[in-house]
Amino acid sequence: MQGSILDHVGRTPLVPLCRLNLGLHPTICLKVESLNPGGSIKDRVAIAMIEEAERQHWLRPGGTIIEATAGNTGVGLAMAAAVKGYRCIFVMPDKMSGEKIRLLSAYGAEIVITPTSVPADSPDSYNGVADRLSREIPDSWRPNQFANLANPEIHYQTTGPEVWDQTDGKITAFVAGCGTGGTISGVGRFLKEKSLQIKVIGADPEGSILSGDTPKSWKVEGIGEDFVPRTLNSQVVDEWIRVSDAESFHTARALARREGILVGGSSGTAVAAALQFARRLGPDDLVVVLCPDTGRNYLSKFFDDDWLAENRLSWNPQPTNSIGDLIRSRGPR
Repeated sequence: MQGSILDHVGRTPLVPLCRLNLGLHPTICLKVESLNPGGSIKDRVAIAMIEEAERQHWLRPGGTIIEATAGNTGVGLAMAAAVKGYRCIFVMPDKMSGEKIRLLSAYGAEIVITPTSVPADSPDSYNGVADRLSREIPDSWRPNQFANLANPEIHYQTTGPEVWDQTDGKITAFVAGCGTGGTISGVGRFLKEKSLQIKVIGADPEGSILSGDTPKSWKVEGIGEDFVPRTLNSQVVDEWIRVSDAESFHTARALARREGILVGGSSGTAVAAALQFARRLGPDDLVVVLCPDTGRNYLSKFFDDDWLAENRLSWNPQPTNSIGDLIRSRGPR
């Protein structure tokens, strides 16, 4: 038997919702990317970027990988680096969970923490610090997932075809959050080439500029931005749906407690958006929601009642709130 753990990235399952979608007409399925070896969809991107860098001789044996990451890309890069023998340095904003930091360290990565409060173009931002380190450290390479076109391309080549094949081409809507924009751009492009009738919906945190909101901070990790990444092709996005931190987190908690699917807050954002969008659809529609990572990274954050209270993220939805109606109708959280 040959190969490595990297050969088992992708081909993740499509799982239908059983309870949270009661009362809605369409079928809603989750693409559960937490079942990749590194625990997230970013395994796909990390391997694709490294392999392209090796082909182009940007990354040579014994070199150093430096990246600005919210955690999941770092895990994918660190996993691949462990197999291939590279050093890793990751720069992360200070809002990232302790679990993510410890996980990266477990793979042997070095971590640099930067303030979330600084502007995106500040030299002290996580992108600014990563740029500086990549200039200062010899034989280093920065993947720059926000501008690296291998990012959306791997989703065009793998994630999109998987979604199409797993639904037998019957998908009518695809919902995903957007950080770098690689997933929604690559999958969206593939699906639009199959049928222009397929709707691509971007789920965005309140405060992210990607959906045109007024910039402000948000707590959900890994999606939303205060700048427009080069890897985002907004032309494939038919509509943006904004979701609050509280709704995202309580939806993710409901997925664990009602569906047995433990996912992160960005999955909560995407599922909440999908449930809102599904109210307009009929019984012949099939909605696929991209769930990027595992909830195990957030046990000390939104899965913790005290953390929610400390961050004033208790949620008392109004009767007109779609996910609020669904969660309330199924008992206490």
